[in-house]
Amino acid sequence: QVQLVESGGGLVQPGGSLRLSCAASGFTLDGYGIGWFRQAPGKEREGIACVNSNADFTYYHNSVKGRFTLSRDNAKNTAYLQMNNLKPEDPAVYYCAIRGPFYYGRYYCQGGDSWGEGTAVTVSS
Repeated sequence: QVQLVESGGGLVQPGGSLRLSCAASGFTLDGYGIGWFRQAPGKEREGIACVNSNADFTYYHNSVKGRFTLSRDNAKNTAYLQMNNLKPEDPAVYYCAIRGPFYYGRYYCQGGDSWGEGTAVTVSS
């Protein structure tokens, strides 16, 4: 059974950092594209960071470029989203998703094939 579980969300002050994790089970994450998405209250879900299966193309939304970094640890079957310099406009529920397998195209966060349940991020002083 394919399962993605996000963790690492919480409350952080503006300018602070969080690292979100996306633990995969029931399949091997290696070979899949990975995406991070977020949805703030009253807003549509948006893709913020996505990488294709062989990691030769990574997309970042302009709002997070230079502050957020997507990575993966295949040995731990886990993907990460390092979020630095968090801003008041970043609070949302953050979701990870997979695309593929063998998604070698340019993954501009145009959806996902399986999703986690999300983890909430709050930015407040």
